[in-house]
Amino acid sequence: MLDREGPLPVYQQIAAILKGRITSGELPAGSPLPSEAALVAEYGVARTTARRVVRELREQGLAYTVQGEGSFVGDGSEPRGQLKVPKYHQIAAAIAERIRSGVIPINRPIPSEQGLMDEFGVSKVTARLAAGLLREQGWVFTVPHRGTYPNDPEKWPK
Repeated sequence: MLDREGPLPVYQQIAAILKGRITSGELPAGSPLPSEAALVAEYGVARTTARRVVRELREQGLAYTVQGEGSFVGDGSEPRGQLKVPKYHQIAAAIAERIRSGVIPINRPIPSEQGLMDEFGVSKVTARLAAGLLREQGWVFTVPHRGTYPNDPEKWPK
């Protein structure tokens, strides 16, 4: 139970809980830490607080972060568990499928960065990476200050 009115900051309390899970073996070396979105949901804190929890664990030498994949237990020398497809790839694939199936019509914008953040529970960086991947693959184009739109089907990847 978190003491939100006590002298110890909430992020340190959550970091101590996760440290306990790490030292008990519940979270073994190489396993992923809970995502920011999971920490927000589990502890009812702001995303910035969740981000600070992960930073605290990194500063204590208990975790490390791989951009686009998440944060993991250990110092990075241990092999990570089975590598998964990065979240931004998963988001890009989901949006590409909506474009392909016509759920997102050609002349209508895809969800904004904030829309992607809200829908998928990810950070702004992850949402940006997903949109960038869609652009790189040819699914979408961006009009500055207007939005990102599906490309013509002949420009879609095969």
